[in-house]
Amino acid sequence: MKKLLFICSQNRLRSPTAEAVFSEYEGLEVDSAGLDQEAEMPLCSEAIQWADIIFVMEKLHRNKLSNKFQPWLKNKRVICLDIPDEYDYMEPALVELLKTKVLPLLGTF
Repeated sequence: MKKLLFICSQNRLRSPTAEAVFSEYEGLEVDSAGLDQEAEMPLCSEAIQWADIIFVMEKLHRNKLSNKFQPWLKNKRVICLDIPDEYDYMEPALVELLKTKVLPLLGTF
């Protein structure tokens, strides 16, 4: 069972979409969180420790993640998907982009 954590800023559009999409796949446990204080589900160290692979949507998120949670990131695989904040929740283009970027990476874990 692979545990995937998807992170964006607010946990309102991109990361919850990713959580919804990949929670349908057998063999995956999926969670999502946001890096901002006012995120729907703010990121905590427990979520980082739980995850096998951490996906961030933008380079800015990787930097924030490193700054705020460095002690918990040792030996963690963090992948930047380079998906800008220009999609709505479950927008078909976002769903397709997530699948295109994430699915090939899961076979290499």
